[in-house]
Amino acid sequence: MKKTILIVVSLFIYAGVVRAENIGVPSECEDVMLQVFYWDSYKNQTSTDSKYGRTRWIDLLKDTAAINANFDLVWFPPSAYGDGGNGNGGVGYTHRQLSNQTSDWGSRAKLEELIAALHKGNTRVLADIVINHRGNKSNWCDFYADNFGTYGTYQLTQQHICSSDEGFTNSSSTCYGADKSERGNADTGSNFDGARDLDHTNELVQNWAKAYVQWMINVMKYDGFRYDMTLGYHGRYLSMYNEASHPYLSVSELWDGIDRQVRHLQETNYNTMIFDFPLKYQIHQAIVGGSYGKLRNPSNSLRGKGYAKYAVTFLDNHDTFERESYGDNQFGGQNINLKNPTHMNRILQGYAYILMMPGVPCVFWPHWKTYQSEINALIAARKLAGIHSESAVLSETTSQNNYEAVIQGHHGQVMLRLGSNRSTETPEGYEKVVNGPVHTVYYKAGAQGIVTPSNSPSRGEKVVKDGQLYLKYEGRMYDVQGRRVN
Repeated sequence: MKKTILIVVSLFIYAGVVRAENIGVPSECEDVMLQVFYWDSYKNQTSTDSKYGRTRWIDLLKDTAAINANFDLVWFPPSAYGDGGNGNGGVGYTHRQLSNQTSDWGSRAKLEELIAALHKGNTRVLADIVINHRGNKSNWCDFYADNFGTYGTYQLTQQHICSSDEGFTNSSSTCYGADKSERGNADTGSNFDGARDLDHTNELVQNWAKAYVQWMINVMKYDGFRYDMTLGYHGRYLSMYNEASHPYLSVSELWDGIDRQVRHLQETNYNTMIFDFPLKYQIHQAIVGGSYGKLRNPSNSLRGKGYAKYAVTFLDNHDTFERESYGDNQFGGQNINLKNPTHMNRILQGYAYILMMPGVPCVFWPHWKTYQSEINALIAARKLAGIHSESAVLSETTSQNNYEAVIQGHHGQVMLRLGSNRSTETPEGYEKVVNGPVHTVYYKAGAQGIVTPSNSPSRGEKVVKDGQLYLKYEGRMYDVQGRRVN
């Protein structure tokens, strides 16, 4: 269904497409992203670590129809052979051989099958790029070679390890106390003590990384990248690797405050997007504490600083969910219970907020699997209005117990209301399209600005009936989960 609609829309509006000025940053992007894993979700479902479903490639293949029906982008875990786990690398953040794409998530063949199935439904796939550090072959300071075919074969050695790495300072290391001539240059970012930090000032390391990202795009058929641990090296190198490979979308994991995030964007020459960690914590504080004023153009966020175009917004990810302690501010912390009504209401308010706001919103797998119908309805409302990464927030008002905002999309406006004491009256000219326990979304038709870019797949004609949102295709009606209703 979706593929046919996309072709029609693309032909109609091709001449009006505005290209992105920056590499890896689509202009006025309507995409919604899904992170399809969480920590240890490669394990069997009998494990308490995978209580939201195992997410190996073979498991995700069963979910491609539902994913394709709702999401434009899918973020995969690191797919290369690595340390730990069942022998192929566990979650994958300490890779050992990038050109070996068999991991604890599954075989290379199944990975390629999954990417093809998602592409068939017009959903793009992001690779998790781990190039700050790498695991070793048999001791602290040796490495497997990487064979990227026509892009070259590369053998890193201890001379490509940053000079301050613990491999040279830990007396247990096989390269402890190595002469300076046998080390790389100083680290250009923060040290990661779980593996050997690589020296990105070295030309061979640069060529290895460029060959890798080109190979991932052109051979493995990934569409874009999520860069891991970018605090570990200067942003100029991320820009260098994007310039070599031209990903559709790039997003950097720079887990730091807003001033450091802005500086990182400048260092990359704005050739990437970035996860808005400061906004994540601001949303937690606002919704858990009932301080809705923190949601009003929050200065401690990329939108508040004028960089909404570069923001990937989210509530939780594999590193934060059930692994961080929020004290009494339970939102996604160690004692979270997604079935608890209080926690559910908080999380759905958070998604109502990021899915109606500028930026590219990223939905987290355990949240989607638990609240699939509620989140799908919010995604459909976003698509209905054509809200995009650079959408204008026309107004925001708050009180102690509620929040209201009006946001302009390519096709119309949405009014978002949050809080138990929010107004329940439908504003003049609007239709109610989503009504949750603590959130309501209203829609008013009316295009403004440029037409929808062709890189934003249509999910079908949007129809509102009795306060519910449906998709209409060839005279038939479907709910937001793709189920036929007539």
